[in-house]
Amino acid sequence: MQVHHGLSTLQFLRPSIRRRRTVRCCSVNGSDKSQQRKSSVYPFSEIEPRWQNHWDENRTFKTPDEIDLSKPKCYILDMFPYPSGAGLHVGHPLGYTATDIISRFKRMKGFNVLHPMGWDAFGLPAEQYAIETGTHPRITTKRNIDRFRTQLKSLGFSYDWDREISTTEPDYYKWTQWIFLQLLKRGLAYQAEVPVNWCPALGTVLANEEVIDGLSERGNFPVIRKPMRQWMLRITQYADRLLEDLEGLDWPDSIKEMQRNWIGKSQGAEIEFPVSGFTGNGNTGNGNTGNGSTGLGSLRVYTTRPDTLFGATYLVVAPEHELLSSLISEEQREIVEEYIELASRKSDLERTELQKEKTGVFSGSFAKNPVNGEIIPIWVADYVLGGYGTGAIMAVPAHDSRDFEFATKYEIKIIKVVDNENVDDNNINGAYEGEGILVNSSSESSGLDINGLSCKDAALKVVQWLENTSQGKKKVNYKLRDWLFARQRYWGEPFPVMFLEDSDEMIPLSDVDLPLTLPELDDFTPTGTGEPPLAKATSWVKTVDPKTGKPARRETSTMPQWAGSCWYYLRFMDPKNSEALVDPAKERYWGPVDIYVGGAEHSVLHLLYARFWHKVLYDIGVVSTKEPFQCLINQGLILGEVEYTAYKDKEGNWVSVDSDANLTEFSQHKIPPEMVTKVGENYVLKEDQKIKINGRAYKMSKSRGNVINPDDVVFEYGADSLRLYEMFMGPLRDSKTWSTGGIEGVHRFLGRIWRLVVGPARPDGSPPAGSLVSSDAGPPTVRQLRLLHKCIAKVTEEIEETRFNTAISAMMEFINAVYKWENLPKEVIETFVLLLSPFAPHICEELWSRLGNSSSLAYQPFPQAKSEYLKESSIILPVQINGKTRGTIMVEKDCSEEEAFNQALKDEKIAKYLNENEIKKRIYVPGRILNVIIVPQKVAKS
Repeated sequence: MQVHHGLSTLQFLRPSIRRRRTVRCCSVNGSDKSQQRKSSVYPFSEIEPRWQNHWDENRTFKTPDEIDLSKPKCYILDMFPYPSGAGLHVGHPLGYTATDIISRFKRMKGFNVLHPMGWDAFGLPAEQYAIETGTHPRITTKRNIDRFRTQLKSLGFSYDWDREISTTEPDYYKWTQWIFLQLLKRGLAYQAEVPVNWCPALGTVLANEEVIDGLSERGNFPVIRKPMRQWMLRITQYADRLLEDLEGLDWPDSIKEMQRNWIGKSQGAEIEFPVSGFTGNGNTGNGNTGNGSTGLGSLRVYTTRPDTLFGATYLVVAPEHELLSSLISEEQREIVEEYIELASRKSDLERTELQKEKTGVFSGSFAKNPVNGEIIPIWVADYVLGGYGTGAIMAVPAHDSRDFEFATKYEIKIIKVVDNENVDDNNINGAYEGEGILVNSSSESSGLDINGLSCKDAALKVVQWLENTSQGKKKVNYKLRDWLFARQRYWGEPFPVMFLEDSDEMIPLSDVDLPLTLPELDDFTPTGTGEPPLAKATSWVKTVDPKTGKPARRETSTMPQWAGSCWYYLRFMDPKNSEALVDPAKERYWGPVDIYVGGAEHSVLHLLYARFWHKVLYDIGVVSTKEPFQCLINQGLILGEVEYTAYKDKEGNWVSVDSDANLTEFSQHKIPPEMVTKVGENYVLKEDQKIKINGRAYKMSKSRGNVINPDDVVFEYGADSLRLYEMFMGPLRDSKTWSTGGIEGVHRFLGRIWRLVVGPARPDGSPPAGSLVSSDAGPPTVRQLRLLHKCIAKVTEEIEETRFNTAISAMMEFINAVYKWENLPKEVIETFVLLLSPFAPHICEELWSRLGNSSSLAYQPFPQAKSEYLKESSIILPVQINGKTRGTIMVEKDCSEEEAFNQALKDEKIAKYLNENEIKKRIYVPGRILNVIIVPQKVAKS
């Protein structure tokens, strides 16, 4: 953006513009810099609060319950924020600004827009704060919500605040509990004894994602695996539908692939391996040895590659496999039990991480490969999970990289059974996992021969043989597990069930008894026994079954934080309804969410859980669509400002990072930005540009001290500058690095627009009244309209494609052109203000008002580009001097003779023939040629 370019044509009209710039540039110094900038650019600190109050008082963005159903709708939603005590940092408004631009744009395009905001406010952080400080989480949550709301309003977001909801309000979680009861009725909610990530210090069960290296993500407390009776939801019953319905969604391919991988559908076979040296009977009755085996002394495995069965040289069972204790020999018991203990401290994500070194121990038992009778060892390894498949696998190290790594480490036999003539065995340093022809795969004793078959044909033949011999069967499997739906914490939704004291029978509450509200507690600390804090509310826990009058007790676990965020998008459609979760007519009109914007970190679980609940609600007739979110956009991260690091040796001399020396031997030094410059792709010291240094931007975090508070940015530059800068930084979906210098540029751009329309500040610093733009400027020229409508077309297209940065660039180019105009037609300036308003609504509302409009521009029609002004109108016109072509000029196709001549005067090569020479005649053929006849003796030499 060129700030000074293009002012010459306006200097005689507004000489104060140039003087103001000079004064501002010269006077900015020291601690008064921000105040000088505020008074000299434009008075945003007065404008923004005034228009925010106007929108609040007039409820400008309220979506009425009774709407014109003939108009198109657009439901635009931000992912439900958790109101943390830290408030917003500048990364949060990135997605919020994008949805606000779209919302404002759609309103102006004549859509009914639903753009609400609320709070996913249950959760562990508020409860931990309560434990540490004694402050009730309700108080903390309310305070945090108030802070978030204030910050969001200060940025001018056009939310319908009349629809604000919080998951912690009984009127809301009444319907969360109601949904749980529907799951219960359909057999989709049940209780089971499952191994969970138990954190004694936090006193709660943690999800896998909340455990890092055996420690809780929050607080770094030790986490162990412990069996506990928990509520579970049968999301696995919806696995196929969750996969199939991804196809019709306008989501990023990467997010769809993450969902597919999490569901993890695979086709293969379950195979029975007879156990040799079985050290215990493992019998659970009726000849069934429990999950993972069928018949006394066999181990059931699941494999996706039955074609490689002849290459199986060992088996691996998960450390939590229920038959493992019977498989351990006395000689191996101590070492195996020690290994099981170590594995219990790891999350499933850590155990299955591909990069980690594989570990395991021999169980002491063996099994027989059913196809060739080979006796193979049974190992225990934590890279196998008890919850996936049968909790046991057959290992084929020649054709699985994970098995190859393990077999190589523990010197287990490797047998090649798939050959590919296009692959040189000598060049393979690991497993070959591709397709090929089967080799070493026949047995006289079993009668199975698959040598020479393709992998696909071999797999089919092996499965058929397994089924014919009752040693296995075809099987479809999923990585997806049922959803563990309980937390041992206070601050969550209570389960609407009770248990009879005499029989432990579970009794669901009736709908009329909802909501079951949380009791007041003063002590939120963990019980230390695994019992949730709610167990301390004895008068609440003890109850009576209203139907039988029998004594009963309430469930003391609470629902996970995911519960409230699974369906909130539906409540926004009808937030005050006390009779139903959502009115069917309103759901049919507003559903599904048209545009859903949030971080990619929610790409798996939140979206998967919400889709699951939505499909259940679809099955029972509550919603009319199969999917909740039609279009998904993931905004990128905003990283902190670049941090610079340099190195010094013991003598205090700088060491370049590209030196051959080992940098760990030198001392590190943080370098302030003013000491750094960039040369090519490298950061270097200004004082010695031979010294290269490291420059890196990090994710914003309190621990790094690189968090930028939006309140500070709004105070110094204004909300419109922050909004505009975050959209101008780069493509919405990309990660970007914050730069305070960058926001200065967009702030000056808004200042240019202000001065263009309003004029410079008065001597006392106050803004002038009214506007410099009036109807007296006359109608716009064709050229001005062409520039305007090209800008309209560009901005419209870029908003619709969410390319906001290039839309802003187009408007900057337009303003650069406007500064060269002799006049400012009101029609053009008003149209531009409307065009800019979705991006910078405060300044645009103020300018719109100063241009003589009495109502808000929020619902003014968005400018439409007219096709007649979009056609290419510039041509290259030859210019002749006395009949000889001396150059060409770029002009409008329908320009006048005078305009063409003036353009020729600006061309240095042509002008030398015309200046100070007598012009006898001009011959102009529009669109063809300009011929200037001059007195021959005064023709300049070429």
